[in-house]
Amino acid sequence: MSRTYSPWARLVMGIFVVLAWAGIIEAQANRVPKSDNQSWNDLQIAIPVTKKVDLTLQLTGRFGDNVTQIADLRYGVGAVFRLNKYLSFNPFYFRREARPPNGRHESEDRLTLGTTIRIPVGKFTVSDRHWFEHRWREPQINAWRYRNKLQIEHPFTIEKKKFTWILSDEVFYDWSLHVWPRNRVGAGISHPFNKHLTVELYYTRQNDGRTRPGDLNIIWSVWRVRL
Repeated sequence: MSRTYSPWARLVMGIFVVLAWAGIIEAQANRVPKSDNQSWNDLQIAIPVTKKVDLTLQLTGRFGDNVTQIADLRYGVGAVFRLNKYLSFNPFYFRREARPPNGRHESEDRLTLGTTIRIPVGKFTVSDRHWFEHRWREPQINAWRYRNKLQIEHPFTIEKKKFTWILSDEVFYDWSLHVWPRNRVGAGISHPFNKHLTVELYYTRQNDGRTRPGDLNIIWSVWRVRL
């Protein structure tokens, strides 16, 4: 026997269906957190080719979900062309495989073309890095991105050992979004252990309103090896 519902009953049932679907969508969106605490670790190997050209190899591992799982693994190859003591040209290629906390798998091939200007100002060194990146991404759409990083360095000593403190700010422009979605502010120190190994350690704060997780607290180590 069929049952006929009144208009008010059908309205209430419809509202419940809408709310149920809204709850499902919100739960799916919230599975990937907006913020995270992460550890980023770079190994960079510079191989001198000439006095003004280095071949560079890089391996990066990033741990997310409050530093409990690998979230991003990338490797790349590039070069540094020192045009003079102030200006260098930096082409680079990266392959990236990633799975953000509770997120779906991502892969990316990235080509970077960049320049870096370094200017001494007294005992300080000011550098301005400009990167243009083309990103072939899956499942996201392919896109161009511009990155500008301003950095200030100053040397100091502790018990006759040389260190350098570093302050930096990097902004990102994404042509697929037509916005400046990301900013990274960092502070850290650098120490050359010998002529072949320099280690840098930073605290970096990233704010990003378009990526999940986008707001990050990062402990970032960079191991620079020069052969």
